[in-house]
Amino acid sequence: MRVLVVEDERVLADTIATGLRREAMAVDVAYDGAAALERTSVNDYDVVVLDRDLPRVHGDEVCRRLVADGTAARVLMLTAAGELDDKVEGLSIGADDYLAKPFAFAELIARIRALGRRSAPPLPPVLERSGVRLDPARRVVTRGGTPVELTPKEFAVLEVLMRGQGTVVSAEHLLEKAWDENIDPFTNVVRVTMMTLRKKLGEPQVIETVPGAGYRL
Repeated sequence: MRVLVVEDERVLADTIATGLRREAMAVDVAYDGAAALERTSVNDYDVVVLDRDLPRVHGDEVCRRLVADGTAARVLMLTAAGELDDKVEGLSIGADDYLAKPFAFAELIARIRALGRRSAPPLPPVLERSGVRLDPARRVVTRGGTPVELTPKEFAVLEVLMRGQGTVVSAEHLLEKAWDENIDPFTNVVRVTMMTLRKKLGEPQVIETVPGAGYRL
């Protein structure tokens, strides 16, 4: 899942981003509204976590523009303005969800995952294919009932493959969904991650390389 965190309090923004990355999400950060609009114009996000009181371009205007542009990203407003009227206003301008500060990080993760499911074609909350079972909420993977220990990045790659439902997933799409904007597009990180993922999943191999196209599970 690709997430953009938009928050002008840099310590809070970086803390949220670090926590989400530990949950196997690819996370970019913008510290003002203008930077958020720039990133959403070049990257496809599943969820945008958006503060309202932002410098340069207010969070409300960012939300309005995302809605007007028809972006597929779901917007979660995360703000100190937590009164009922504030929530109603935020939802009325196009936000998909609203969470007031201070908040429990576990709730933030749950809301982001719920919104991420809504930004893609409907799939069951627990994914199963070729004997592999992946539970995004609990971050648990098993094969044939045996637990498989994966790094956050390996988990993210496997989740993208399984959400493909048997279709070929390109290396470019994996980079977009499992890594952030700082990744070198010419790196071999996808191939290396795929090698370790295949090794951990064991035999017989369930991840197929489609020459010139990508990978399929």
